[in-house]
Amino acid sequence: MINVVNPSSGEVIGQAPECTEEHLDDAMATAAAAQPPWAALGDERREVMEKAAAAVDGAVARIADVLTAEQGKPLPLARREVAGVAGRLRYFAGLDLAPYVIEDGKGGRAEVRYRPLGVVAAITPWNFPVGLAGWKLAPALRAGNTVVLKPSPFTPLSTMLLGEVLNGALPGGVVNVVTGGDEVGARIVSHPVPRKVSFTGSVNGGIAVNRAAAADLKRVTLELGGNDPAIVLDDADSEAIAGALFWGAFINSGQACAAVKRVYVPEARRSEFVDALAAVADGVRVGDPTAEGTQLGPLTTRPQFDRVSELVDDALAHGAKAASGGRAVGGPGYFFKPTVLTEVDDGMRVVDEEQFGPVLPVVGYRDLDDALHRANTTRFGLGSSVWTSDPERGAQVADRIEAGMTWINAHPVSSVEHPFGGIKHSGLGVENGIWGLRSFTDVHLVVR
Repeated sequence: MINVVNPSSGEVIGQAPECTEEHLDDAMATAAAAQPPWAALGDERREVMEKAAAAVDGAVARIADVLTAEQGKPLPLARREVAGVAGRLRYFAGLDLAPYVIEDGKGGRAEVRYRPLGVVAAITPWNFPVGLAGWKLAPALRAGNTVVLKPSPFTPLSTMLLGEVLNGALPGGVVNVVTGGDEVGARIVSHPVPRKVSFTGSVNGGIAVNRAAAADLKRVTLELGGNDPAIVLDDADSEAIAGALFWGAFINSGQACAAVKRVYVPEARRSEFVDALAAVADGVRVGDPTAEGTQLGPLTTRPQFDRVSELVDDALAHGAKAASGGRAVGGPGYFFKPTVLTEVDDGMRVVDEEQFGPVLPVVGYRDLDDALHRANTTRFGLGSSVWTSDPERGAQVADRIEAGMTWINAHPVSSVEHPFGGIKHSGLGVENGIWGLRSFTDVHLVVR
């Protein structure tokens, strides 16, 4: 069994089973047997997915309580995350996978049809365990696939409960949840049954998944890390943008792949922006995620708490100054004060590496070319943002940023209709929207 720890207290609150090879073989065989009749339902799958969405709606409070206990996000955010799964099931149930007619004339008819892949393996991280399960389950099911889903060993309980709820509404074997550590994940990727692996996690984890999947020519979608830059132009109003910019970085205690990880501001105005961000940080309520009014909970895992502490200590030791925070809260649990750092520069670990925590370095730049060079000189390329009083100018700057997504005067903006994905080491493929749905299909050309 795997012990599951409450990050607010550091105490064990439950256990999840460590999946054996025999368990995994059973799950894969079950998914494989369930896939042909599930695909054969055709458009009837829409109605079944609607039923599954209703079941999730009815279990929001129950799943959210478990999610907050094992992951640490404030309860209102946990409820929103769980409700989002129901929303995604409904959205993808409504999408059409009708054949696309290329030509239809005297020479004949040519059309593209979309076929399910078969069994999909889905591997999710600990920062949004339920929400990201929904990102993968909904399009995979709509396309006619069945799924074997493995959550992070740090946060398996809420996903197990989600699987229980879904299995009350879906045919048996359509969704299967297995739990365990990295060895289980590696066995899933190398298993001969799945024809696609959808993975969200670290860059190193994604590279390992890609290598293992390549041996069997499995399709992959990899949503990996990000070190998202926010470029503040010289015409931006510091007071007007401070709140949105702050929460773009500190949502989920900074534990979001597409959160702001570094801010570039004109050097002449750096102190102004630092002060505005620090003022927001100083007013944030950090504490028990089940208490009313809590805005930030703990970091989810002890290793992540230690990493954030190390990066902040390293920055302070190399000349950085904490305009707000800069240390752990103290007491039980993995709480860290929201931290705004100044006197930082590229080359410091806290700027160059993805912190994945409640820490935001603010870096000064000379001119726009300097800002863009700093923003683009990284192996990451997930999200990015431009902050300006002139959105048209912001759009022109966005064209020069090397990233899969760029937002203007916001960060991040995530919609089920928007393609979500990165370039460089931030991933392969996209999720969400019609693009994400089609990634769970094979293209079949029929000419007559």
